[in-house]
Amino acid sequence: MGERKKVAILTGGGDCPGLNAVISSVVKTAILKYKYEVIGYKFGYKGLYLNDYVKLDLNSVSGILHKGGTILYSSNKDNLFNYSAEENGVMIKKDVSNVAVHNLQKEGVDVLVVVGGDGTLTSARDFYRKGINVIGIPKTIDNDLALTDYTFGFQTSVNVVAEALGRLHTTGESHHRVMVLEVMGRNAGWIALYGGLAASADVILIPEIPYDITKVVEKVKERDRNNKSFTIIVVAEGAKPIDGQIVVSKIIEDSEDPIRLGGIGQKLAMDLERLIPHHEIRSTNLGHIQRGGDTSPYDRILSIRYGTQAVELIKEEKYGNMVCLRGNEIGYVSLEDVIGKIKNVNVNGSVMNAARSVGISFGD
Repeated sequence: MGERKKVAILTGGGDCPGLNAVISSVVKTAILKYKYEVIGYKFGYKGLYLNDYVKLDLNSVSGILHKGGTILYSSNKDNLFNYSAEENGVMIKKDVSNVAVHNLQKEGVDVLVVVGGDGTLTSARDFYRKGINVIGIPKTIDNDLALTDYTFGFQTSVNVVAEALGRLHTTGESHHRVMVLEVMGRNAGWIALYGGLAASADVILIPEIPYDITKVVEKVKERDRNNKSFTIIVVAEGAKPIDGQIVVSKIIEDSEDPIRLGGIGQKLAMDLERLIPHHEIRSTNLGHIQRGGDTSPYDRILSIRYGTQAVELIKEEKYGNMVCLRGNEIGYVSLEDVIGKIKNVNVNGSVMNAARSVGISFGD
């Protein structure tokens, strides 16, 4: 069976459907196939800094496959290479990564499995540079990580968006209203595009295409002329008008990524009310509902495939890599090649072309 290893796993960044399925598959494969020992650090890198961990065994992961969230909890504020700490009554930023390295060595951890998005995986890359054996697993509902076709959590979020749009469709049609739904995605329009296309949205506004409000108005009036006196609009939180900026809801000062987007849906609704006053406009922000609840079957399977592949990379000692999906095959790529690259929607790609072919407007 080869050398017995001790594996640690942590989940960082925002919570995401599929995290528990990843944890489950890593633990089960590590124990059942290779008899590795597994521990889990709590609250992401914060747990690694505080050496706060739990032993993970088959009982620990029993019954968690379908559940959203993460049994290890998570945090998006704890970059150990730029950590907020108090010294002499003043909050400063300092590199405390050596504390984490010491904790891993003290506990006899051979490999650290890091599950997260770009920020979390950037620290994983940096720990690898410091000599820690690291394997990355891509996680974000935004689906914007480079070099993997899909991240787990994305399809679950699309399902939630599509269901919400279906509900807005019936009330919009009943009252002849324009219904605006704001969805997550930050600077990438994947959730808006896939959710809107699946639910027959009439307008989809994404960050990759700054929109012209007059084009949106034209689409609403076109539907009116065709006796469709209601319109369904999906807008990604990072979308912006051609002559404007993204809408920021607030700034989180102690976060590594302090800008929180939000409010473009309400702004769009107010702009449309001025231009088409004969229509009632209603705006809904789906918010964190997109992150929660049970994980979709697709994401459960993808998470299992990612988790088992991560353990295979441990067995083969192929450290410094992230597991990925290419086509229908699970493989891996170097963390060095992934970090800092955003995967945006291809505005000339087949999905966009299909959406335009069925009459969806992108405000351009």
